[in-house]
Amino acid sequence: MAAPLSEQTIAIVKATAPVLQQHGVAITTRMYERLFVNEEVRSLFDHAAQESGEQPRRLAAAILGYAQNVDKLQNLTPVVERMVQRHVETGVKAEHYPLVAEALLPAIRDVVGEAASDEVLAAWGEAYWFLADILIGKEAAVYSQQAA
Repeated sequence: MAAPLSEQTIAIVKATAPVLQQHGVAITTRMYERLFVNEEVRSLFDHAAQESGEQPRRLAAAILGYAQNVDKLQNLTPVVERMVQRHVETGVKAEHYPLVAEALLPAIRDVVGEAASDEVLAAWGEAYWFLADILIGKEAAVYSQQAA
């Protein structure tokens, strides 16, 4: 299990919720632009959901929900379970998570500029990997069950 998030990270992530509410779809749209440079990763996604904007909206809502509940993660259990199921259905693996981080964190700065200070991006990096570790562990358990 991942180490708990620091109080500073929790405070910073929660403080970014209004920015995510305003710019979340722009951030996730930019993240997917960065991510889809990798054709292998691009093939994991539903292209119709990308083109319609549904996927960037869903991810923006999930990130906003995470920011708003980063200190009450139990509120996110149903969302996390749906993400795990969807990731397993589409073949997401642990090795994909660094690629998403490499696309998401710079996308935040691309959209909000210097408001995404190094401190904010470091907090979001910590928060991203905290959640990613949870997802990776749950997904590994599902993959193991399927293999058995």
